[in-house]
Amino acid sequence: MGGYEEYKDLKTVGILHRDEEKKVMEAAVPVGVIAALIPSTNPTSTVIFKAMIALKTANSIIFSPHPSPAKCIQATVDVIRQTLKEFEAPENAVNYLEYASLEATQELMDNRYTKMILATGGKTMVKAAYSSGTPAIGVGPGNVPCYIEKTANIPLTVKRIIGSKTFDNGVICASEQSVIVDEAIAEAVKEEFFQQGAYFITGEDAAKFGKLMIQGNGLMNPAMVGKDAQTLGKIAGVDIPDNATVIIHEETQVGRDYPYSTEKLCPVLAFYTVKDWEEGLALSRKVLELKGLGHTLSLHTEDDQVVENFFLHSPVSRVLVNVGSALGAVGATTGFLPSMMLGCGAIGNGSTSDNIGPKNLINIRYLAYGDKEIGDL
Repeated sequence: MGGYEEYKDLKTVGILHRDEEKKVMEAAVPVGVIAALIPSTNPTSTVIFKAMIALKTANSIIFSPHPSPAKCIQATVDVIRQTLKEFEAPENAVNYLEYASLEATQELMDNRYTKMILATGGKTMVKAAYSSGTPAIGVGPGNVPCYIEKTANIPLTVKRIIGSKTFDNGVICASEQSVIVDEAIAEAVKEEFFQQGAYFITGEDAAKFGKLMIQGNGLMNPAMVGKDAQTLGKIAGVDIPDNATVIIHEETQVGRDYPYSTEKLCPVLAFYTVKDWEEGLALSRKVLELKGLGHTLSLHTEDDQVVENFFLHSPVSRVLVNVGSALGAVGATTGFLPSMMLGCGAIGNGSTSDNIGPKNLINIRYLAYGDKEIGDL
């Protein structure tokens, strides 16, 4: 992801800035013990990332694992601790709850020695982090709309979307969820998806699949998270071609009763057709309002004015242009700060809209010399 290269020369300890003219200085102050909540969807990479930014800023970190990948998380922490030991660094700067539970996690977040929470996970846990009374940085759900405008390079656009949506079988929250296409190119885009391995699911199969994929509570079926297209078909009792990489359903509605319109952490997409960019923008906003406010939007176009309109009027923290959104949002294929934590800002009920990095884990101490006397004011 490039995080190490991006962070290695970043000044995060000691004096950060001296202004000799104004006679002020800034110094970095570690926040202290960080509690880190780890999700089931990308547990090992999130542990590595959060440990890296905590150690870079001279903080200690304690992980609260999601129960299902707990052994993966613990093994990752053990590797990090062994490396610290080899460098004669304090290995206990990185630790984890050996017996993770909701009660243990709550106690960790509430503890008076815990000074910050990095909350990645489900809505309930993120809300608990914000309600704990301890300063918290949380992330929200991604329901990324992907608009394809009539000037887009269709074969390249489809290639990017499929590559993005199949990366880790779609578990990255910034992966595309709905494709919104200008009607002038809709048939050409559908044909290109078909040629590149997408399967369009229809009729009773689509209804059966969708009902099983998104449960009555609006959340995704855990058994289908991060599974490939063929495995998804077997779980749902639907035949999916052996060469299919992405499952697509043509949709016209957005809402809780339309499972393809919400966040799907697997290689499944909704496909919408719109008249023009104005309809595309309005539908994108509707998708985000269902689930995904403050997160990410992507678009594919050669029209800079369309880009500007989406950039200024989309309720998201990051807009991606002509790139797969899964790796673009985390800074792997764009100039964004490399991060495995994507803030959703105030509109997404978050404390920041940043791609979270080392600078979010330090306080700044300020120093100033007097440059006037009271009588001079």
